[in-house]
Amino acid sequence: MKINQSHRFSVAPMMDWTDRHCRVFHRLMTRRALLYTEMLTTGAIIHGDRQRLLGYDASEHPVALQLGGSDPQALAEAAKIGADFGYDEININVGCPSDRVKDGRFGACLMAEPELVAEGVAAMKRAVSVPVTVKCRIGIDDQDPELALDALARAVVEAGADALIVHARKAWLNGLSPKENRNIPPLDYDRVYRLKAAMPDVPVIINGGIPGVAEAVAHLAHVDGAMLGRAAYQEPWRLLAVDPEIFGEPAPYANMKDVFEAMMPYMSDQLALGVRLHSMTRHFVGAFHGVRGARAFRRYLAENGTRHGAGIEVLREAIALVETEVEESVAAEASGIAA
Repeated sequence: MKINQSHRFSVAPMMDWTDRHCRVFHRLMTRRALLYTEMLTTGAIIHGDRQRLLGYDASEHPVALQLGGSDPQALAEAAKIGADFGYDEININVGCPSDRVKDGRFGACLMAEPELVAEGVAAMKRAVSVPVTVKCRIGIDDQDPELALDALARAVVEAGADALIVHARKAWLNGLSPKENRNIPPLDYDRVYRLKAAMPDVPVIINGGIPGVAEAVAHLAHVDGAMLGRAAYQEPWRLLAVDPEIFGEPAPYANMKDVFEAMMPYMSDQLALGVRLHSMTRHFVGAFHGVRGARAFRRYLAENGTRHGAGIEVLREAIALVETEVEESVAAEASGIAA
């Protein structure tokens, strides 16, 4: 198999976070990263409001649709719908540990049913021409990761999976909450490296606890790609380093202020369509993390972005608070030096 170059760096699918507004924001910071939707269940796609669930902005490409489900026929139907919408990849979730997912017989619990996952992959491959990929854990509960990950990987690759994205932690479906499952099970990056060594022709992307782009680059010595999740969302400024550090190309913009200026036409269009400002600005809270004025920026958006009729000026005013604090800090330091 040939690795899709966009897989060298991707932003993880994250429930309640990586919606269409978030993805447009992220795309402004990296032209090359592969972006993922939130997980959408096959039932929602087949029976729900498809435009609301699947609609996206053309700027988001390359963008992948992540599906949650276990019935091969439903996976194939949902994959076909997603491909017809123009998604560049269809991914099946075999890693989410939430109770709702487990009760629906999809997500991480499918690590125990590799043949069923393989049937789903084969059905999707018959239904679409775009790549079909699998995102999984290294195992669940008392499974031996050496056996469980190999079993799943070999089953889905034989079924035609185009790439494997592996969150380098177990998921404990009994005893840990979904939040705890993101932190408590220890990371085992070496297990993912061994999978790649055992399957050299299969694109393998590593995920889980990667704190930044420099660490993603280090992983590329062992695997084909790296996927950032919470670090990319909570500190989105990190994405400005992706194109220079991963792809050897200039960043789209020099700083977050320029990114926001580029974001504003999209926001104005969405506001005109009736989208609330907070639906977009909620994704911005970490944009100035570590910069003087970041707290004032977050507070201003939180206090004013939810107001009825709040408009683009709220974001401009929040950015101005950051600029003011930075200028005051520079002036104070200069004064100290002069003294």
